[in-house]
Amino acid sequence: MSETMSADDRDRLSALVANATKRGADAADAVLIRSTSLSHAQRLGEIEKLERQESFDLGLRVFKGKKQAIVSSTDFSVTALDELVGRALDMASTVPDDPWGGLANPDQLATEIPDLDMVDSDEPASEVLIEMARTCEDAARAVTGITNSDGAEASWSHSHITLAASNGFAGNYARTDCGVGVSVIAGEGTEMEAEYDFAHAVYRSDLEDAAAVGTRAGERTVARLGARRMATSQVPVVFDPRVAGGLLGHLSGAITGPSITRGTSFLKDSLGKQIFSRGIRVIDDPHRPRGMRSKPFDAEGVANEKRALVEDGTLTTWLLDLSSARQLDMQSTGHAGRGTSGPPSPGPTNLYLEPGTVSREALLADTGTGFYITSLMGMGVNGVTGDYSRGASGFWIENGEIAFPVTEMTIAGNLKDMFLSLTPADDLEFRYGTNSPTVRIEGLTVAGGG
Repeated sequence: MSETMSADDRDRLSALVANATKRGADAADAVLIRSTSLSHAQRLGEIEKLERQESFDLGLRVFKGKKQAIVSSTDFSVTALDELVGRALDMASTVPDDPWGGLANPDQLATEIPDLDMVDSDEPASEVLIEMARTCEDAARAVTGITNSDGAEASWSHSHITLAASNGFAGNYARTDCGVGVSVIAGEGTEMEAEYDFAHAVYRSDLEDAAAVGTRAGERTVARLGARRMATSQVPVVFDPRVAGGLLGHLSGAITGPSITRGTSFLKDSLGKQIFSRGIRVIDDPHRPRGMRSKPFDAEGVANEKRALVEDGTLTTWLLDLSSARQLDMQSTGHAGRGTSGPPSPGPTNLYLEPGTVSREALLADTGTGFYITSLMGMGVNGVTGDYSRGASGFWIENGEIAFPVTEMTIAGNLKDMFLSLTPADDLEFRYGTNSPTVRIEGLTVAGGG
């Protein structure tokens, strides 16, 4: 997006907010999101989809006393925006009070907007995406043992977010995303296995080679042939980095403000207490250059910063927006996110578990007998109690080495115990929004049909 359009968007939102306060709102803010996306899908070399989409959406939030209302529109005409203000004010006169609502105080606002290098100005041509997907699928299908393909995709997107509020805040930022991935099949009849792989990056020049992604997808698929089920046992479980990030997702969900204010988190009484073993650090870094979820300020204009959510195994903070912070008599941590049609809510940005000091190979060798998980299914996680039960597949570990594939397994435990027994390897890579090295968790119950 050009600087001229960015300025136009800021001016449009500032005028909208001023109109709302002039007509009776005690406070107001507005967000505008523009996005452009290109996507291509093919299967067995034949194009199945080639799309370009452009969208824009605007959301206005107004406050009258303790009441707030939110309306959105895709019509930016003067008449439509004037009517939008009227609808918002009418709604705010009838909704119940929200004692915790309101804008940020001036001293909470971001005043320095860091350059996070999140925009690749080189928009790829359709032919580039087609070639990326073709290269990825061809590489996967070239792996011996691959018998079919579910298809390959390549995509690029550009999004631009502008925020303005009656407390004086006005800011904007943009990000791009480029990705490629493929899913293929190995085997025949009832002995078929499917797997996938993908890669994403802010800059296309940083994206992993499409052929390497495809080859890895093919090799992962073939390695799954002959998978079996194992008897129920209690063994160490090793999580591949691709699935280990899910454990951090359960952590972040348990420490968001709304979970704490409602008392629905298994960690509700754990602030300042040890929840991981000593030495463990979990970081959230909204200012990571070229990060997949980087942003220079949060959705309420509040300043954000890199934080250790877990320091030396101890939980140091909740993830808070303004509303949940006020309920807890605390300060916002700058973790608010927002769309155009709903209120802000807190969540992580670039979340990661810092690597340990042992290699993946040494971690496996020390495991002896165990279960190496590469795929998880189902959502059997109770956020209130921390009880954890999910379907899983991957590989059996014998004598400290990957031995053979296993499938149709279930793993069960409790997240409190799992966090305390977690050991990270040293192989952290920043590939997603949430990243983790390989991790081992002791003593989970592994159930199969063998």
